[in-house]
Amino acid sequence: MEPAPFRADLADAPCNAQVVFRETEDGVRLRLGWWAPENPKGTVYLFHGRTEYIEKYGKVVRDVTNAGWAVITLDWRGQGLSDRLEEDERLGHVTKFSEYQHDVHAVQSLANEVGLPSPRVLVAHSMGGCIGLGALCARLDVERAVFSAPMWGIEMPTYARPLTYILPPVARILKTEKAYAPGTRPTNYVSDTGFDENMLTTDPDTYAWLGSHAASAPEFALGGPSVQWVGEATLENDRLYRLPRPPIPVLTFVGTQEMIVSVSAIERMHADWESGELRVIQGAKHEVMMEAPAMRNRFLSETLEFFSATV
Repeated sequence: MEPAPFRADLADAPCNAQVVFRETEDGVRLRLGWWAPENPKGTVYLFHGRTEYIEKYGKVVRDVTNAGWAVITLDWRGQGLSDRLEEDERLGHVTKFSEYQHDVHAVQSLANEVGLPSPRVLVAHSMGGCIGLGALCARLDVERAVFSAPMWGIEMPTYARPLTYILPPVARILKTEKAYAPGTRPTNYVSDTGFDENMLTTDPDTYAWLGSHAASAPEFALGGPSVQWVGEATLENDRLYRLPRPPIPVLTFVGTQEMIVSVSAIERMHADWESGELRVIQGAKHEVMMEAPAMRNRFLSETLEFFSATV
C-alpha cells in the first residue's frame, strides 16, 4: 500500500493513524485512513460530506476509538487529497452519482484487507448520507447505521427545484455541465463566510478551528458543485426514495436550524421506514458532529449506545 500524507497537527486524532492511497475499480486514487484501538468492539465506517476530508473528523475519531471502536474513513473522489478529477480542482463534479459507490467498495476492500473486525456499522453525514443509503440499498455489510443531516434532498426554494431537472440536460447540450451551479463559487465556504452567517455550526470555537484548517491547508479546499453534480444528486435522491427502505436498524439526526439539506425530504424518507427512527436536535445547524458540546455529545453518546446493541 502506498503511504499517504496526513496532517496530524490539524486533526487532533489518535496518534495511530494509518493513511494510504488506494485505487478504485475505475482507476481513481483515493486517500483512506483507519484507526484501531486494542481489541476493538467492531468497526465504524465514517462517510463524511461534500467538501470534507479525513482530518476534519479527527476529534470524532478520537471519541469513537476511545469508546472501543475501530474507524475507517476516506476522502471522496474529487476532494481532500484524493484525485481531483477536473482541470479546475475546486469544482465538485461527477458524471454519475453512482461513481461514489466505487469509493465505498474501496473502503470495504481495505477494511477486509487490514482485518478490521465485525460487527461493522455506519456513520454517514450529509452527502455521505446519500452515498451511504445507496450503499445500504446495495447491501453494504453493516448491521446498523446512523445518519447526520443526510442529503436525501437539497434545501432550496420551491420555485428553484424544477431547475435541478432542467438545467443539467440543457447544460450538457451547451457543454456547460461543468459550470458552477447557480449561487455557488470556487472559493472555500468557511474562508468566505463569517461565523454569524454560517450554516454549519453554532459553536464559535469549532468554526474557528475549521477556519484554521482553511488557512493552514488550502490543498483540502473545495468550492461549489457543478450543474451536473446537482442534477445527478437530485436523480439519486429520487431513486433512493423509490427503493425499499433497508431493513437494518437506522437512526437519523437533524437539527432544528438545518439550512443545507432538505428536512422535509428526511421526514418523507422516514415516514414509512419501519426500522428507522428520526431524532431532532434542538438548536443544531448542519454539522451535528461539529456542534456546540452539548449537542455534539448528545449525538455521539446516542450513536454509541445505538451501536452497543451489536456487540
